[in-house]
Amino acid sequence: MFADGADIVIEQLVRRAPLSIRQSHQSSRPPTAPKQTPNIKHIRQNVELYEENCINRNYQAQAAYPKRIQTLSEQLAQIDLELKRVREARNKSSEVKKLQLGASTEKEPIEGRGKGSDDAKQLKEQFQTLKKKSDVLSEEINSLALALPNLTSPQTPTGSEPKILEYVNYDPSAPPQIALDSHKSHVDIGTHLSLLDFQSSSTSTGWGWYFLLNDAVLLEQALINHALSIGRQHGFLPVSPPSIVYSHIASACGFAPRDQNNEQQIYHLTQPSSSSPDPAPKPPRSLAATAEIPLAAMHASSELPSSRLPIKLIGPSRCYRAESGARGLDTKGLYRVHEFTKVEMFAWASPFAPASTSTAITTTDPSENGDGGDDDALPATATFNAMLQVQLSILRPLHLPLRVLEMPSTDLGASAYRKIDIECLFPSRMSKNDGWGELSSVSVCSDHQSRRLGTRVRDDGGGNGGGKGVEGGGRGRVGFAHTVNGTAVAVPRVLAAVLEWGWRDEDGGYVVVPECLRGWMGGRERIERIRI
Repeated sequence: MFADGADIVIEQLVRRAPLSIRQSHQSSRPPTAPKQTPNIKHIRQNVELYEENCINRNYQAQAAYPKRIQTLSEQLAQIDLELKRVREARNKSSEVKKLQLGASTEKEPIEGRGKGSDDAKQLKEQFQTLKKKSDVLSEEINSLALALPNLTSPQTPTGSEPKILEYVNYDPSAPPQIALDSHKSHVDIGTHLSLLDFQSSSTSTGWGWYFLLNDAVLLEQALINHALSIGRQHGFLPVSPPSIVYSHIASACGFAPRDQNNEQQIYHLTQPSSSSPDPAPKPPRSLAATAEIPLAAMHASSELPSSRLPIKLIGPSRCYRAESGARGLDTKGLYRVHEFTKVEMFAWASPFAPASTSTAITTTDPSENGDGGDDDALPATATFNAMLQVQLSILRPLHLPLRVLEMPSTDLGASAYRKIDIECLFPSRMSKNDGWGELSSVSVCSDHQSRRLGTRVRDDGGGNGGGKGVEGGGRGRVGFAHTVNGTAVAVPRVLAAVLEWGWRDEDGGYVVVPECLRGWMGGRERIERIRI
């Protein structure tokens, strides 16, 4: 057994972890939840890498976790060695006892048998005490590891400034002249043309909701169909997902109840009470903040053959964002709302390198693929690039001024390894960020989500040799899938941009319908005022 001082150290190290982490991991996951498998070995062996990554991504509190994981792991290794010794002693004691029983006679001293029983009892108590400590430490290490954000791509700028990759429908050397004193916002346009009603929604539901009216309803459906049509042309399979998910599924996808600014992210549902005298607690559910969450769960706790990958899905859904903090207070109109329609893309890609290379890749350890990692060698990179092209194919024909940004480390969510945003120039937002605002984003999450959802890939052909981070080598090896997600179209923001850039003052005011949407709107070329 350890000395009392060592026992106290272990207990103190466990208690130092935030209570919220221990409670959320222990109380909110039902037995049927996917098994979570963070890469603890890699964290333990690369403490400084993970500490620096947390700091670069503005996860200040989590920056202390890697060292704590390493320290607790060392304590756990000592306990496991002691467990092995006690287990061997118990086995030896049991064998001796069997021999004694076989050779015993009525003349054997009773006190001798009693001493053997006392020794066995003491060994059992020692084993149970050590096993309890081992379980507590393992639980704590796992919880701390799961609270860490994903590692970051070498392509990602460190800090808070994004890198501009390209402009679309916009020439920065000759930007459009926008008369701020006369250009209408989408709120003004939508109200004038009887397309938007914020007043009624404030009565029915509250601020942050809205009614779409008349041709705005058709425009929403046109944007959905436009996005689905282009997605299908690029090989994405349509799915209509549920909008309610288990809270542990949302958490596995990187959507915590509160974000790094302690702002509420998602809405939780109150479970109905049961009439049974001792009801089992029901797993908590949440409203999905994005279809990414239910789509990611489609292959939770499953194993996919590598020959099926990539699997690419596209689906429309209602999305629910609490966003109760400062970000929700400084916006007006459709730009930031609590409920909206969005078409989402999601894909699973193989963790194994193509057959032309000899490396199997897991980006929880990007250094395994060269110095600092090589994003181009990741199988998910092709899917990531394909999603970006789908996004541009959807947005470009709307003739909106766009810019494509490589997002910085502080802007990445917990699960993202790399993220690219597409922003639009909003005339109504010229006083903020020079008018630019996000329309869509695409993220590659390596195996961060699949490790938390239990989505594995078995290599059923192709690839050369074994690889670090995967089980086995060559054909038959197993690794965790890489996931990619991207916005096909977030309806309110795109609708707002279409209204602002399509507005014409003449003839009492109207909005020009982009040509690519007219087929979904009965050939309508313009949206004019309708009185109701």
